[in-house]
Amino acid sequence: LPGKKVLIVYAHQEPKSLNGSLKNVTVEELSKQGCSVTVSDLYAMQFEPRATRNDIVGCLHNSEKFNYGVEVREAYKRGDLSSDVIEEQKKVQEADLLIFQFPLYWLSMPAIMKGWMDRVLVEGFAHQFPNCYNSGYLKNKLALFSFTTGGSQEMYTKGGISGDIRYALWPMQHGIMHYCGVKVLAPHICFAPESVSEEERKEMLLAWAQRLKTLWKEKPIDCSPEWYFK
Repeated sequence: LPGKKVLIVYAHQEPKSLNGSLKNVTVEELSKQGCSVTVSDLYAMQFEPRATRNDIVGCLHNSEKFNYGVEVREAYKRGDLSSDVIEEQKKVQEADLLIFQFPLYWLSMPAIMKGWMDRVLVEGFAHQFPNCYNSGYLKNKLALFSFTTGGSQEMYTKGGISGDIRYALWPMQHGIMHYCGVKVLAPHICFAPESVSEEERKEMLLAWAQRLKTLWKEKPIDCSPEWYFK
């Protein structure tokens, strides 16, 4: 699929980690397919996760009382967002597919990645009520969450201690991506890589490489509460 553009938003501190290897496999495999692949390595970039006044260049819309959501919406319209945010928005704008690669922290994404979502997907750029969910502004894009867990697969089942892994995906896939109009591919989960053999970790990488070969043929998941909770 030459010409397809992919943005990998990657959050791990160690390049030699399984997450680092999964990211490398993605770059290698999709580049081989003729895709153009960009990586936002959040830790290496020292990406600022906090949503603050610094995200707005110049004057505020209302200097009496600071409302972050309103201010970034207005700054986006004026072209007055900080350069790091504009840079990431350009990458999102150009991408056909967004891949989020990270270790699951507390049934969620690491703070640095959540900060990326908070600061980059601003109103006016990614959504603007009622333009959300199926009519969100990023509706021609696909997203995929690829992550590792600390716990075993059994722990993340309906009857398991952590509950179905899909419950954890609801705020990430539905509350963020689908809200912005993005269609979501089935997640890719490597369960408990720290607790398995080197051999099994290699198999995890091979399975991911294999999936990437036919990724563009996949149909997005049914973006409804049923997928997560039934």
